[in-house]
Amino acid sequence: MSFSAYARQVRDPALPHRHRVSALRSCVQLYRPIGFYATLSFLEEQAGPFQRDEAALLRALDVLAASRLARRAEFRRYAAARGAAKRRGQRSPRPEDPNPHHVCGYWYGAPRQAALHALTVWQRERRPALRPSLDQVGTWVDFCVRACVAAGGPLTPAQRQLLAAAVDALDERIRPEVWRDDPAGYDRARDLLRVARFVEVAAEAG
Repeated sequence: MSFSAYARQVRDPALPHRHRVSALRSCVQLYRPIGFYATLSFLEEQAGPFQRDEAALLRALDVLAASRLARRAEFRRYAAARGAAKRRGQRSPRPEDPNPHHVCGYWYGAPRQAALHALTVWQRERRPALRPSLDQVGTWVDFCVRACVAAGGPLTPAQRQLLAAAVDALDERIRPEVWRDDPAGYDRARDLLRVARFVEVAAEAG
């Protein structure tokens, strides 16, 4: 089913509340800008206890749908800009041109707030299990996460430099040939890179 079909179920007062909550979770399966569980947690933070409250459930859907609509609008703007550039003879996008298709961990409408929430969830739920296995690059990411959360987003120039070095190192670790040689290491690097992207969003977003 589509996002819109599940959203109609969420809004249907004739359905049992638990069914409507399940439909919201299905919406999140289809659109989860900061991951499934972090997105659900962020919706509860924004809207209230939607698991048991109908008004909170409807607010949660509105928050999620608004972000999704804003993302789709951004994609349309990008497609229009690329079409205009191609007509001017620029067949390929320039590296410095922002491409929403390459953006990870970005909640349209509340990018910093959502990224910080995702980092807080990671610190609470994922970091304890990963902490013993973190190498130097993982330690850099962990340091930047803690600094970002403590500051409410912004990083110092030195912290930004450290984060950039961590992202470059993690990019090297998620090449296809690395996955073939070390699948577990690939998965750890991919997870850490996602966390580092949350830090980037939280540090840059207004």
